[in-house]
Amino acid sequence: MLIWIVWSFVSFWHEKMALGELESELIEINSNNEMLKHTYNELSEYKLVLQKVWLLLHPKPLAGELFHSAQISVAAQQSELEAYNTAEASIDSALLLEQEMTTDPSKQVKLGYISGLVAREKAMAFERILFRATRGNVFLKQSVLENAVVDPVSGDKVEKNVFIVFYSGERAKNKILKLCEGFGANRYPFMEDLNRQFQIISQVSGRLAELKTTIDVGLVHWSNLLQTIGFDFEQWNFLVKKEKSIYHTLNMLNMDVTKKCLVAEGWCPVFATDQIQNGLRRATLDSSSQIGAIFHVLQTKDSPPTYFQTNKFTSAFQEIVDAYGVAKYQEANPSVYTIVTFPFLFAVMFGDWGHGICLLLATLYFIFREKKLSSQKLGDIMEMAFSGRYVIMMMAIFSIYTGLIYNEFFSVPFELFGPSAYGCRDQSCGDASTAGLVKVRATYPFGLDPKWHGTRSELPFLNSMKMKMSILFGVAQMNLGIIISYFNAKFFGDNINIWYQFVPQMIFLNSLFGYLSLLIIVKWCTGSQADLYHVMIYMFLSPTDDLDDNQLFFGQKFFQILLLLSALAAVPWMLFPKPFLLKKQHEERFQGQSYARLDSSDFSPEIEPHSVSHNHEEFEFSEVFVHQLIHTIEFVLGAVSNTASYLRLWALSLAHSELASVFYDKVLLLSWGYNSILARSIGLIVFIFATVGVLLVMETLSAFLHALRLHWVEFQNKFYVGDGYKFYPFSFASLGEDDE
Repeated sequence: MLIWIVWSFVSFWHEKMALGELESELIEINSNNEMLKHTYNELSEYKLVLQKVWLLLHPKPLAGELFHSAQISVAAQQSELEAYNTAEASIDSALLLEQEMTTDPSKQVKLGYISGLVAREKAMAFERILFRATRGNVFLKQSVLENAVVDPVSGDKVEKNVFIVFYSGERAKNKILKLCEGFGANRYPFMEDLNRQFQIISQVSGRLAELKTTIDVGLVHWSNLLQTIGFDFEQWNFLVKKEKSIYHTLNMLNMDVTKKCLVAEGWCPVFATDQIQNGLRRATLDSSSQIGAIFHVLQTKDSPPTYFQTNKFTSAFQEIVDAYGVAKYQEANPSVYTIVTFPFLFAVMFGDWGHGICLLLATLYFIFREKKLSSQKLGDIMEMAFSGRYVIMMMAIFSIYTGLIYNEFFSVPFELFGPSAYGCRDQSCGDASTAGLVKVRATYPFGLDPKWHGTRSELPFLNSMKMKMSILFGVAQMNLGIIISYFNAKFFGDNINIWYQFVPQMIFLNSLFGYLSLLIIVKWCTGSQADLYHVMIYMFLSPTDDLDDNQLFFGQKFFQILLLLSALAAVPWMLFPKPFLLKKQHEERFQGQSYARLDSSDFSPEIEPHSVSHNHEEFEFSEVFVHQLIHTIEFVLGAVSNTASYLRLWALSLAHSELASVFYDKVLLLSWGYNSILARSIGLIVFIFATVGVLLVMETLSAFLHALRLHWVEFQNKFYVGDGYKFYPFSFASLGEDDE
């Protein structure tokens, strides 16, 4: 295996080299683009500062020039001081002159300035703290930018204000610079000379145009490079997953004591041993290795994983079973029977060959386009429908079959085998009654006679037929589950389960509900009017009473008493013998092991004879007995509840038929009675949406879930343990998109 992994590394090397070169180029392009964008954003802010500060200082064409205030005379200072004392001038202007009040009036005042941008949300706090830190010895002016600008540092769009601060002295300057850094304000220089300002603005505009062109060219190159990477991304991504899976497998290998080779232990199917050996030989030859890999089969007492070979048709049915629990090793697989029973029970509840054709057409679309759809990302619901396309196909085919039996096409009956076998005896009988009908032709060879549709006898007749049919299907499937438990016990050599679980379960189930199924079949075949409910109830309440008109065959009373006694005897048969036999079997096994150990080992006085008993597992009889008691009660009560649970086949079939009939009669036919194209169109649209939304979507999901419950609870609990674990072979083909 190590040789094969090394050989895989060689195939990855070329792709990794190409990917490394593209990665370096992409990192370099991203770095250059970041630098260019940073410079472009800085120059954009600088240009805005130059424009806005000029408007701040020159709001009018003939306004005073602040940058020529250094030539202000002492008289002007004194007039401003007086304005400060009378509180008619601004506070900022007076405080700027506070430090010059005691100086020589002839000395000129030289003011410094700092300009830049600050975030608008921080502008008020910036101004307030600036005033407090300098004790009001600054002059601040701000201008709001109309549009948000891209911050050079963060790269986000931020609403900002342009500001300019005038100060006097180095101490004030240092405080202002620290506050600008603290508030994240970007500072930019501003020239006093008007000509110099226009020259800088022109230079900045030209530089911005050059950067814009360079950035656009870089983005085009960056896009082309990403497209080149995108063409091979899926392949490289799959190669990375392969490499990760190889490393993960190598981490599970152990180093040999000689530290010259690796040892791997794992599971493999028996049929695949020759394939593995051939693969190891081929890997040895391809890698030109002088040492071959050794493949040896180990004997172990660990329970092997469970593996079933499936294809795209059977995999969905296997997933239905595995959702309940994975079969333990060599246990009977229920999915073999589920392939037939699951779609059939669904179709019993969904019997309409018109709806079945719609489901079949939708499924055939998935099947014919499965290669294309399997490579696309579908939604959650569509992905579930696509993965179970073959299950839905089988459900649709069986629905067409049962729909032909029910003779329903969107709830409309068809005379598939000629006219009805029944006709009116006289003119007194109408369409809504079957009282005056007589048989005039041969019985329909297949399916329900269309004469029953629309009569007052339709619902009682279909109720009786479908309810009894559901019981027959339920008892048959439960018997199948118990029979499979026999083959499980026989395969594992468990004679206790055969004689004290399988036999009493078959006796109990068939003594009651098997007998009920027999009565149903006899009544159908003979046309008897016997009341089966009365027969089954009084079989328990008064088993010795005469049956009178409810007798279906000779010796029925004696046969019922015999079945009742058999069912009563089967309960203690299931409960008591098995725990005692298991205890006896454990004691015999323990005694045999003890004697074998004492006879085969050299006796030593250091080893006491009773020390052997510490190695065996203790047998808790109370736990085994309670477990068997629970299992017996569960089966006895479950035989009743599970049989009743199969009546959902009747209930959902009746609901589906009645809903389809309501949509057809009360929507389509009612709207078709109006002599209006608009009314007919609305009725047809409502009928289509109701059929698709309710009958083809909701009813399909409902019948699917009920069929799922019948298999998980009523069928599989008779024989299926489901406490195993899956076998996941190492395979590159099984690497999914979400595998890590």
